[in-house]
Amino acid sequence: MFSNHSGKRGLLVAFSGISAYPVITLKPERDWPLRNHHHAIYKTAVAKMPEVKNGGIAEVRSDMGDFLCFAMINIHAYICGRAVSFDEKEDPMAVLRRNIEQSVALRRRLISADDTNAVRLINAEGDGIPGLIVDRYADVLVLQITTLGMDRLREWIVDLLWNICKPKAIYEKSTSSARKNERIDPVEGWIRGEADDAIIVTERGVKFEINLIGSQKTGLFLDQREMRTLVRSYAKGKTVLDCCSYVGGFSVNALVGGALAADAVDYDVNAIAQAKKHVEMNGIDPQKFGSYSQDVFDFLRRKPLPRAYDFIVLDPPAFAKRSTDLEPAKKAYTDLNRLAMEILPKEGGLLLTCSCSYQVDPPLFQTIVFHAARQAKRSARILQRHRMAVDHPVNIYHPETDYLKSLLLWIG
Repeated sequence: MFSNHSGKRGLLVAFSGISAYPVITLKPERDWPLRNHHHAIYKTAVAKMPEVKNGGIAEVRSDMGDFLCFAMINIHAYICGRAVSFDEKEDPMAVLRRNIEQSVALRRRLISADDTNAVRLINAEGDGIPGLIVDRYADVLVLQITTLGMDRLREWIVDLLWNICKPKAIYEKSTSSARKNERIDPVEGWIRGEADDAIIVTERGVKFEINLIGSQKTGLFLDQREMRTLVRSYAKGKTVLDCCSYVGGFSVNALVGGALAADAVDYDVNAIAQAKKHVEMNGIDPQKFGSYSQDVFDFLRRKPLPRAYDFIVLDPPAFAKRSTDLEPAKKAYTDLNRLAMEILPKEGGLLLTCSCSYQVDPPLFQTIVFHAARQAKRSARILQRHRMAVDHPVNIYHPETDYLKSLLLWIG
């Protein structure tokens, strides 16, 4: 017996192998993504949509009647289905429960509490759980729900996480623009227990304060953990510029790693204030840290710059959130990298450049950097590519989860 897909407590449904769910039929030759275990079902691929509770689960079959998956349905969204199970013989709620349990267990196996207590426990499609992101900050869980189907299961999910993780409290920060596409309102606040809105976490000896209210994402970009460590390892004796710094993750790590000085640039005044606080929390000489609440393009064009930099980090927001953004995004990425290359010393310097736009794939990103180097009239050598944080797995069947890319370059 398993919990019903309505997500309400106490309601049970027996699963006999014969689907208790309504059946959706796809158009001819529109089944191949699901046969390849991709999670998205587009409305244009659907031939027959039966009566189905919006946000509930349906069985999806090909035009020939072949079973493809069980999916959460939102008839109002362009992506009208999100596959939660590709197993015809087991109830999809049981599969969803097991995927959640295994995702949490994987992090316990891979990440030591001595290494960090800020960990992504569930990475949506990366863990085969579309519409759900869960981060753990110390003894508090932060939940992001982006789809109607998962929104309907909120109480069931919270109960499950409470029992598995045994946190002090659970905070929901479901404010992503994806909810607008699903026609669901943003939700933010404590949903189980309560704790301080500011949580102190440690990442490889560096302290950060996570402010749940008003922060971007869930409070810290956990997917850049390995790259923050990389910057620390190369920062000794360098003067570092942290562009689009947010709360100073790269610049604080650089200073901990022995940088002579580091400056953080971000348009967000509150993020810059938090970066200053992180410098203080980590016992860093404040005279070594500069902060600028300014558009990064305007800052890089300043004459003169506050200092001469020989290590620059570029970690901008996604310039291309959809395919229609690609052309202006290519220009923005090229201009940003060119400006950074032009201010590095002629005798050479380090540039860590990143992109979190899925639409800009690794080959295109490298091509963009090539054009930037050519325009800047500088040589560029790739020293290292992005190091993926292990708590942000990429689903081999869902390439959109492979969104983040970085190049560590020597610019001569």
